[in-house]
Amino acid sequence: MSAGITEIARQLEAGAVIPYLGSGMLALCEGVTVPATPGALAAVMTAKVSVPHKIRARLTQAAQFIENFKHRKSVVMLMDEAYAAVPVPSQLHRTLATSGATLWVDSWYDDTLLAAVRAAHPQGGWRQIQGLSQSEHFGQWTADYDANDQVVDAPANATTRLLYRPIGGHSPASNYLVSDSDFVEVLTEIDIQTPIPEVVQERRKERRFLFLGCRFDDQLTRSFARQIMKRSSDTHWAVLPEEPTRMEARFLEEQGIAPIPMPLAEFGALLADALQPVLAR
Repeated sequence: MSAGITEIARQLEAGAVIPYLGSGMLALCEGVTVPATPGALAAVMTAKVSVPHKIRARLTQAAQFIENFKHRKSVVMLMDEAYAAVPVPSQLHRTLATSGATLWVDSWYDDTLLAAVRAAHPQGGWRQIQGLSQSEHFGQWTADYDANDQVVDAPANATTRLLYRPIGGHSPASNYLVSDSDFVEVLTEIDIQTPIPEVVQERRKERRFLFLGCRFDDQLTRSFARQIMKRSSDTHWAVLPEEPTRMEARFLEEQGIAPIPMPLAEFGALLADALQPVLAR
């Protein structure tokens, strides 16, 4: 296993690996806590707005009910409250932010990785791209922000590091894909790649993905990962401490993702150690 992590470290520092982070990364963070699962987020939202019991635990349906019977602004307000605090980035967040990666994919709403990237690259040279809700930005799939949180219209150049947040995020503009209608709009077009920025499509070519804190036990997460990975390398990795479900195992095999069965914290420590001699070369 150590030889495998050494190879991941080598390719990561060479820019050949794309870290793909899920909400499970929050388990590594200390200090403030924010909702780290769809169920936890649904509980936070429905504790403040009355939602029918049968959909209270279903995040996208609960958000859709609030959007329909309150207002989209109510959904955004609840999301802002849930993710206003920023957890302290873990060692693994910091390792990834300071690595040679030129593209990170962050598939949850918190700003933890964003904070790590800001700290690692205070002089800029990076930007974030966030997915947009069609109910708020009809016809525009993404928004680009520079290191100073300003909207950027010009395409990123080849040396610009990219933080891609396909379902949006708290900072800087409260962009969230969270309701049924948000995801229906994206999933209707994602097979032909329309919602995925061209620069991401170009940057992923021949690259290998490293999935961290991700589970693939529901159709939504599998669909996003499958389409974001399209036309990349045919071999990837996923750190999965838990035994994968039957559907997860099938997805991993289909996509050429090799599971690494160890706790995230242990993997993070080993990766940081493996990167030291790579950086010293």
